[in-house]
Amino acid sequence: MSTLTSSLLQNISVVRPEYFYISGFSGIPFVKYYFIFLFVTYFVAVFGNSFVLFMIFTDRSLHIPRYMGIFNLALADFGETNALIPNLMKTFLFDSQYISYNACLANMFFVFFFLSVQSLTLVVLAYDRYIAIRLPLRYHSIVSNSLMTAALVSVWSICTVVVGTMVGGISRLSLCKTNEIKSYFCDHGPIYNNACNDNTMSSVMAKLWTALFLYFPLVAVSLSYIGIFLELTKITTWEGRLKALKTCFTHMLLVGIFIVPIISTYIAALTFTLHPNARIINTSLASAIPPMVNPIIYVLNTKEFKDFIVKMFKIKIKSKLKVQALPN
Repeated sequence: MSTLTSSLLQNISVVRPEYFYISGFSGIPFVKYYFIFLFVTYFVAVFGNSFVLFMIFTDRSLHIPRYMGIFNLALADFGETNALIPNLMKTFLFDSQYISYNACLANMFFVFFFLSVQSLTLVVLAYDRYIAIRLPLRYHSIVSNSLMTAALVSVWSICTVVVGTMVGGISRLSLCKTNEIKSYFCDHGPIYNNACNDNTMSSVMAKLWTALFLYFPLVAVSLSYIGIFLELTKITTWEGRLKALKTCFTHMLLVGIFIVPIISTYIAALTFTLHPNARIINTSLASAIPPMVNPIIYVLNTKEFKDFIVKMFKIKIKSKLKVQALPN
């Protein structure tokens, strides 16, 4: 209790620590090399997602429903990377594992919020692909910019309400056991488990978040792809099937990279005893890698993005030639 600042007055029973100690990476062998990897991940993710956002924003031909979804995913990746990794950098560079109470709640909100937006955006993109394959002739009349805007606004609204309620519940807890967080960021579970008063609501919200943003997306995306594969069986030629499947390939990679590692870690923790260090490394990788890989996958596998890059290089080369052609 010497490290805790009690806010107890005569009529107040809530104990809040002045700061938290994030101990997630303590005791992990060769952790400095992992931090170097995270540095690289951060810069690639920030540059890659900024580039994708710039491409979609500036190229008017990409202002269509599918690329609105991709823009939203890149924005969530950019936000989640900046909410998560700079704090880890601070820990490594300045050997500072302490974070104030209010900063911790803010960190918790933004990490969980952007993870939630990522997850539901993948669901929106899955059903965008399903409609494109199921009803190709009616796709543009069904999936309009206004429909995609409404879907994405709903995603942000749901995430704000659920994550805001989840984080707000922490402020009502009396955290008098310890100020240590056995995770790599201000994780919800390790914090509410330190409460001395009733934490039932926080436990319920944790289960709700897991159901809404992990299990529901996994089931919803799986069902969409079952529908897609059933539609592919109706296509008579292999060339037609491969062409239709190619439109979903990028999305399937994104889903696999984002959902499978997190779900695997949760299942492993439920089925057998998972070492805390293994859980922390697995979940941190599952949080850090998708924002780095997503823009690379999109740029390499999307014709419109490759065409945009070629067009930029052509413009740059032409401008150089014009400068060289000018008389001295």
